[in-house]
Amino acid sequence: MGEITAFIYDDVLSEHIISSQHPMKPTRLRYTYELLNSYNAFSDVNSQLIRPRRAIPEEVLQFHSKEYLEAVKSLSQGSVKYNPNLFNFSEAGDNPIYNGMFNAAMWSSGASITAAELVAKGEVNRALNIAGGLHHAMPDKASGFCIFNDAVLAIEVLTKQGAKVAYIDIDAHHGDGVQYAFYDRDDVLTISLHESGEYLFPGTGSVDEIGIGKGRGYSVNVPLYPFTNDEIYLWVVREVIPLIVNTFNPDYLVTQLGIDTHFRDPITHMGLTVQGFSNVVRELSYLAKPWIGMGGGGYDVMAVARAWTSAYSVMSKQIFPDQIPSNFREWYGISTLSDINKPETADEVLEEGRKFAEQNVLYIHNNVLPILKS
Repeated sequence: MGEITAFIYDDVLSEHIISSQHPMKPTRLRYTYELLNSYNAFSDVNSQLIRPRRAIPEEVLQFHSKEYLEAVKSLSQGSVKYNPNLFNFSEAGDNPIYNGMFNAAMWSSGASITAAELVAKGEVNRALNIAGGLHHAMPDKASGFCIFNDAVLAIEVLTKQGAKVAYIDIDAHHGDGVQYAFYDRDDVLTISLHESGEYLFPGTGSVDEIGIGKGRGYSVNVPLYPFTNDEIYLWVVREVIPLIVNTFNPDYLVTQLGIDTHFRDPITHMGLTVQGFSNVVRELSYLAKPWIGMGGGGYDVMAVARAWTSAYSVMSKQIFPDQIPSNFREWYGISTLSDINKPETADEVLEEGRKFAEQNVLYIHNNVLPILKS
């Protein structure tokens, strides 16, 4: 039997509704599962569909405060015991209170913990939880659609065993919550490629945020210019990630695979196609480490389904035809995994993006890599 890849999913992960106006649509998870199923992705002997378990409070408390955990639970039940504003919840903002909020957060966190446990025990070589990657959540507040930081919780499963972990975040938004958790530690390397905080939430992730204390040099940020395209993005990946990760030499790879970098995403300004995203995931596969993948951002739901289906094909070493199976194609009206049409971006914008990327990559080579090598 070859290397085994697990897809962590159950409909319980996609049944909640944040609000009718909210850009985060949990149905995108079900669409991804259905598209993978149409490809018979779980019939392969080395591909497993695994049901997640729900996180328990003790696991969540490894990163989040007890008061915050109790507040999320209480607010989710409609209680007025806690002031929601103290925890960054508000009806009009990014983090509205909704029915079943606590349960949904515990399930998505448990799914990432499940993925980490399976890989840590050697039961599978790779595992993907598309319900995870909620990388903005902080110890005592929600942020950017994220309630509990499942990425941090999954990483802690591995570090508790004495392992070194490389965390790579390719979401359009900076992975600020994960960086915060490990900013002063040298057992977790965090790398975030993201649209520059000059133009996009959360406004952090500048190239000179490189860690403090023992963690100095173990936080790597590559801000990118709006409308950065496939070619520039892939160049950055190849120039930064293999060199940094191989120098660190982790025991495990944890990746946040947000696809709000897609050129049709309604709330970001990046220029990637699905095939460009897939090529980036393929570059990550060459690192050849036990691998936990997570979802993240992505607000064009069919771009999400196509991209995460492509990501799972890379992780599970399956080849899916670009032509989408007829049962899914006829129901949802999309014909190919890849994007037929590509974004049209002015040459001067691409040139600015190229210079912006080159400048930041040079900074990392000159200021971060030497620390890791020392």
